[in-house]
Formats: sequence, C-alpha cells, structure tokens
Amino acid sequence: MNRLFLWFVKITGWPIALFYYRKKVICVDNDKSLKKIKGAALLVSNHTSVYDYPLMMFTFMGRSIRTLVAEIMYKKTPLLSKLLFKIGAIKVDRYTYDFAFMAKLIDCLNKGELGLVYPEARVPKDHERDHFLEFSPSYVYMALEANCPIIPIYTNGIYGKLKKKYHNRAKVVIGRPIDVASLYKDNLDEKENINNINNYVKGRIEELKLYLEQYEKKEK
Repeated sequence: MNRLFLWFVKITGWPIALFYYRKKVICVDNDKSLKKIKGAALLVSNHTSVYDYPLMMFTFMGRSIRTLVAEIMYKKTPLLSKLLFKIGAIKVDRYTYDFAFMAKLIDCLNKGELGLVYPEARVPKDHERDHFLEFSPSYVYMALEANCPIIPIYTNGIYGKLKKKYHNRAKVVIGRPIDVASLYKDNLDEKENINNINNYVKGRIEELKLYLEQYEKKEK
C-alpha cells in the first residue's frame, strides 16, 4: 500500500464523492464516537455496488482501509488493477482454494489497521435486493485470529441520484462494536461457533437496516 498515493486519491476524490454520494452517516443511538474507530477493527457490511468501497473510504477519512476485493475487479483493466494494489486492496480469488487473503488481512489487523469485508461476496442481482445474500463466514475466523472487534455497517446503496431529496442520499449506518471473542462458547466446536457468530453478525446488520427505516420515518 502506498499511503501517500492513498491520501492523494482521498483528497482529490473528496469533492467528487461529496457530489456523487451526498453521504449521510448515521450512528446508532446518535453515538458519534462510533465514527472514530481506533486501533484494529474489522468493518463488516452488506454489499450493494462496486462503489461501496469508495463510500467507506470517504466515511472513515482518517483511516486507511484494507479491503478484500474479488478477482474480477483485477481483470477489468491493468490500470484498475494497479490502482487497487496501490490503495492497499487485498485480492480474493473466489474460484480457488487459495486462502492467502486471510493471512494477509489478519497480518494487517495485527498491525492495528482497519479491515473491510463484504461477506455476501458479490453484488446482489435486482431480484435479490430485498434481502441479504448468504454470508461467507471467513471474516469471523479473521476477527477471532486477530482478536479484534467487528464493526457492523449497513449501506443503502443509493448512489448518483441527482434529485435533491433526503431519500436519494447514500446512507451509512454504523453499529456498536461486536466483541467476537466473547461470543465464542467453549461447549461448542469451532464450526458451530463460527456459524453462530456469523449468524449473529448478519442479524446485527439486518437490525441496522431496520434502524435506518425507522430513522427515515422520523425524518419525514
């Protein structure tokens, strides 16, 4: 990761992002401290678009985010592939059994960095957008191995809407940190624990979706 290049991208891209996303960050219970993440943590969010990562990058401007990116993005153009490398993205090949990406992200978390994972692993199709896709549990292993909290996040995926209406804004809902280690039960085997924690995190993100719906009703 080239930190100077990353900051150059953030500073020069900020005005464009401001116009494109019209972002609004909502913290659960209006706790603004949730935006100020210190030390290692793993952001876990639903996935709506290839533009989700830039949204996260401009939501947590003060932190460098190491995100997992699918192999298909590296095949689009050589320029995009090089850009992803420079900003610190970690390549994931979904069609092989190469789990090197896990070791790379765990290493970043152990160094106190901020990670980002989209457990749905792909953008949902139009007919799938009323519910979350199945969550791949690999992120749970990484959070446990690095002994870091998971930050649940929900995004509504509304990007590039030019009409100046409240509901046409990109919204990011930040939940309270999840202490993953405290959810691990000694009376269960590893697979059962991983599945239970995965379902718990998914449920928390689903709650954030409902939280946003209630929030928007009050704002009308």
